[in-house]
Amino acid sequence: MIKLNTSRFGTLDVKEEKVIHFQSGLVGLPNLNRFILIDHKDTALKWLQAIDDPDIAFIVVSPTLIAAEYSLDLDNSVKQYIQLENEDDLAVLVTMRVNGDDVIANFQGPLVINSRAMKGVQVVLDRPGKSYQEVI
Repeated sequence: MIKLNTSRFGTLDVKEEKVIHFQSGLVGLPNLNRFILIDHKDTALKWLQAIDDPDIAFIVVSPTLIAAEYSLDLDNSVKQYIQLENEDDLAVLVTMRVNGDDVIANFQGPLVINSRAMKGVQVVLDRPGKSYQEVI
């Protein structure tokens, strides 16, 4: 059990098997490697809370809840990196941010997680089009 004192959620007791390991960290945060997901009230939103820095947490959501047509073709190298053997174990999340009155989802840098192995990586997509989508 890990005891985590967070700035947003107070003290949390986290089971080791609930920790998602991002070996390379996240874009701009290479030293943050361990995270947990925390449900946000009774919504589809979650918080991705850093264990290595209890002041850092991101709002995340499944991209298909924002854009039903969303799809992501992962390279085999990414699947190998997160040790994904079964597609049913794949979870894809996008980070969200508030910009004034707008809530914006980042589709350019989705988080892909092997929910069985608890390994994740943030992929940076090189595709034309909007990298962010205004949600509300």
